[in-house]
Amino acid sequence: MTETFPPEVNGVAMTLGWLVNGMLKKGHSVQVVRPRQSREQATLQHEGLDEVLSKGVPLPAYGELRFGMPSKNRLLKLWGERRPDIVHVVTEGPLGWSAVAAARKLQLPITSSFHTNFQSYSQHYGIGLLKTPIESYLRKLHNRTQATMVPTRSLVQDLSARGYENVTLLSRGVALEQFGPQHRSDVLRRQWGVQGDEPVILLVGRLAKEKNVGLVVAAFRAIKARVPDVKLVFVGDGPLRKALTEACPEAYFAGVQKGGDLAAHYASADLFLFPSMTETYGNVVPEALASGLAVVSYDCAAALELIESGDNGVLVPTGDDVSFVNAAVQLAVDPERIARFRAAAAKAVADRSWDAVADTFLHTLRAVLERHGRPFASVPASRANASGLPAKERLAHSHARPLL
Repeated sequence: MTETFPPEVNGVAMTLGWLVNGMLKKGHSVQVVRPRQSREQATLQHEGLDEVLSKGVPLPAYGELRFGMPSKNRLLKLWGERRPDIVHVVTEGPLGWSAVAAARKLQLPITSSFHTNFQSYSQHYGIGLLKTPIESYLRKLHNRTQATMVPTRSLVQDLSARGYENVTLLSRGVALEQFGPQHRSDVLRRQWGVQGDEPVILLVGRLAKEKNVGLVVAAFRAIKARVPDVKLVFVGDGPLRKALTEACPEAYFAGVQKGGDLAAHYASADLFLFPSMTETYGNVVPEALASGLAVVSYDCAAALELIESGDNGVLVPTGDDVSFVNAAVQLAVDPERIARFRAAAAKAVADRSWDAVADTFLHTLRAVLERHGRPFASVPASRANASGLPAKERLAHSHARPLL
């Protein structure tokens, strides 16, 4: 069960897309229950994938996304007629709560993912007073599941200390076949107004308050005072784009980029600034590292797991804006240091394939099923052959109908 799914562009949708693809490749069947998004024309068609669409309404402050309405009775009917082996709840809206309630009533095993710090987002949208009830709601929902999967070791410790139960690690991957320094494009750099080797600062992500993008503009201004030819490129879109365009007209706004174009935008920059403090992970950090960028970030989420400060990037204390700007300036004025960080960056994520993440996800599902006395059945030969696995691996993998 999820509120977001490809082709939507955000970290949760991307992560879920890779996990579903990994399960389908291994011969599993997956049913995805989600709200129909605005301007949606058709669902994805893949063997083994069944999409069930529900009613949705625009998500406050995220008008491009919709959250699902309560659907407990519909889910009871759906799963009563075609019983899944396990239910996995990806997002925690009303539809997610309905999924947990329906699964518990049907005595189905349930797992969940913690992808977004909604309680931290509240302060950026004038609803800071709701932080405590939001936290209580999230904790109650996740504690009604048998495993809550989170992307970093620090978040495992944090949520456990806040009263979340059965918290387990499920890291994130990076599309190593997509991102890499080899995609650097002089044509693209000229399009940005770069004439030679002057540094390009990059930010990739949603242009919104909770991403702290204003700090990137502040760092750019400080760097420009020392390196006049520096360029700033924003990849992404969001509610702050108009204000950022007015505040920083010399920046290049590339909009949303995907696939090979996104890979080229990453690789054609030099310095990646990541000022967000609300991430549970931050998929853009491993993508930037895989693309060979020098990264400056707060010491939290993915950056804390992947960056050795002074080796392949720079970490500064979370929330220390002055240190963040100073670190960005000190790096930008030192081309040799940038080159050293860039040379080491890709090695930090060389073992972070999505296939390995999918294997860990399936291992967690199996463990929950086994505690319920419901091991996966064998993969039917027709589905195993469709997965393209070697004969030996087909026998090792199992077939189930997880529900996301």
